[in-house]
Amino acid sequence: MLTTLIDILHVFVCGVLMFVVLLQQGKGGGMGAAFGGGGAAQVFGGRGAGNLLTRTTSICAALFMLTSVSLAYLSSSGDRAIRARVALEAQKKAEKGTARPKDTAAAPAPSGAPAPATNAPEAPSSAPAPAPAPSK
Repeated sequence: MLTTLIDILHVFVCGVLMFVVLLQQGKGGGMGAAFGGGGAAQVFGGRGAGNLLTRTTSICAALFMLTSVSLAYLSSSGDRAIRARVALEAQKKAEKGTARPKDTAAAPAPSGAPAPATNAPEAPSSAPAPAPAPSK
């Protein structure tokens, strides 16, 4: 909804900016003379419409730049979300591909046979068994 509002404002400001620029009287007269630019001095005062049109042009140009930057930012935010999702999927695929192979010693023993101890250190076969602690 925000993007739609900024789009509408952007198009409106663009139209006003074009109109105001074309109304200004340039060296060759421009379209300002075609719309009675010579009579603008009587309507807008002794100095003519120069100050009003110049201010209007500046305000419209600033609004046009602001809406342009806003639309570009809002448009790229969708790109960032897509890139983040693609990176997350690539990370999941990488983790799936680098999984360690199953340890054969840690596999469950067949029924009826005792499971081997995998975390206990192996004692050398020639060493005697430790003596039990004396009871008190």
